[in-house]
Amino acid sequence: MTRRFKVLVLLVVMLLIAAGGMVVLWAQPDDEEPVTILGTWTAKQAEQFEAVLRGFGIPFRYQGTAAQREVLLSKVQSGEPPDIVIMPGIGELAEYADQKRLKPLNGLYDPQEYGAPWKPTGTASEDVYWVPVKADLKSIVWYRQGHRPANAPAPLESWCIGMGDDGASGWPGTDWIEDLVLQREGPDTYEKWALGTGGVKWWRSDPVRTAWEAWAGLLRQNREAAERALLTDHRGDPDSHGLLFEGRGGCTLEHQGSFARSFYRSDTKHARLMDSAPLLPGGGGRVRAHEVTGDFAALFSDRPQARALIRRLASREGQQKWADLADVFSANRRVEPHGNAVERGIARRLREGPRCLDASDVMAPAVRGAFYEAVLLTIARVATGQDPDVPGLLKDVQRVQDARSAQGVDNGAAPRTVCSTR
Repeated sequence: MTRRFKVLVLLVVMLLIAAGGMVVLWAQPDDEEPVTILGTWTAKQAEQFEAVLRGFGIPFRYQGTAAQREVLLSKVQSGEPPDIVIMPGIGELAEYADQKRLKPLNGLYDPQEYGAPWKPTGTASEDVYWVPVKADLKSIVWYRQGHRPANAPAPLESWCIGMGDDGASGWPGTDWIEDLVLQREGPDTYEKWALGTGGVKWWRSDPVRTAWEAWAGLLRQNREAAERALLTDHRGDPDSHGLLFEGRGGCTLEHQGSFARSFYRSDTKHARLMDSAPLLPGGGGRVRAHEVTGDFAALFSDRPQARALIRRLASREGQQKWADLADVFSANRRVEPHGNAVERGIARRLREGPRCLDASDVMAPAVRGAFYEAVLLTIARVATGQDPDVPGLLKDVQRVQDARSAQGVDNGAAPRTVCSTR
């Protein structure tokens, strides 16, 4: 008996046959069982999300965890996956889809309401397996009101950096590398690197190597600051208002996505932002594109209640309610932007100009994990006075990419585009 079914004994037939008796049990779906949802939102944002869900009138049970990937894998392996998962990792969702674990979302929402790069186009499969239910902007730098930096590269001491995360330490460093590749090389090269296409061993290519070395050069400016970044949680201390307002080591800038506002809490009103391109190592150039990320909902079950919840959450009405209640951003083009000048600026960048999905989110989990590890090793080596050996680290990541390619993995559900020029 699984958790989704009640066994109702409607008929017991005792058949007297030579082999003995046989009991026939009839089962029917438990329509009253709540829809189970696994996401990354905790604390206040989890409460706000649950408030939105309650408005749909569909019984649900939400679990939020920072170690979502590990929790999901455990549930899948035990045969008890959630009805719905909400996560940023498109590469991971694509693998689940290729394993036939995800259910198509065709007909549950209008893809035309979601513009590129959010709209799932260009896949080998005609089915759609995920929909963005929250959007965030990257390629930005936060600073405290009244302390706008000059349009020039900032020294390491100015940056509030933390690599720690409960389930994915190192990802803040991948954002630096990704932004450097995007601003230096442009969307076309960035997209090919993220997808591993173009017949190039991208991890050993000049665009990726030089971006990585620029970041390593920034870290070398101050071993103490590099060590502090390695040992610091990207959200700051639990009782703080984020790294920017802790000001560890006198830092005044934070290269962080728009979701950082949830870390800043009541100090959000004192936070301002600007495009990252001028402040990055070797910066001073124009903004080539903005990196964006999203939280994508996918179905592990075909239960009518789960499908109905996805339909309502992805609709314009559901997205508008979520954006209004929780002060988050939507990829749905019909949702009306709101808020102060900072929030309107984020919404405008999310909808206009070249935008590229977070590269590590698009990568296969094994490659993404190697990416995280290489970032952490770079910082650790700098902090201990060693040569970070960027070419060697990138060679190791390329080996993981090559090994996966050699396996002939079916990538039918994987995206074929990452960037949008409109």
